[in-house]
Amino acid sequence: MYLFIKIISSAAIIGLVTELARRFPLYGGIIAALPLISILSIIWLTVQGESTQNITRFTMGVLAGFPATAAMLLVIYIGIKHSVHLVTALLLGIVVWGLFLTVQKFIMNGFVS
Repeated sequence: MYLFIKIISSAAIIGLVTELARRFPLYGGIIAALPLISILSIIWLTVQGESTQNITRFTMGVLAGFPATAAMLLVIYIGIKHSVHLVTALLLGIVVWGLFLTVQKFIMNGFVS
């Protein structure tokens, strides 16, 4: 039952945000940048009885992934702004995201070890 509710509520939010973005691109982008998925995930993890420790680790994972996500979005933005085909811009963004995470992990291992 939870899975069905999660799917429907997530789809509704995505649908609303994309409709808003279609009419008002700037505001749609601002709302899309909100950590809606993170907040929903934390709520669902809590409702489903996950431990505080797991939720804390999840939150740290979101924070760790943020810089790579920002880099990915920047590459996609620059690509689209310079008339790069959407699929190419998305693929370049994903590659930058993966490289950023790899470099970030390497750097973090150097500090933690």
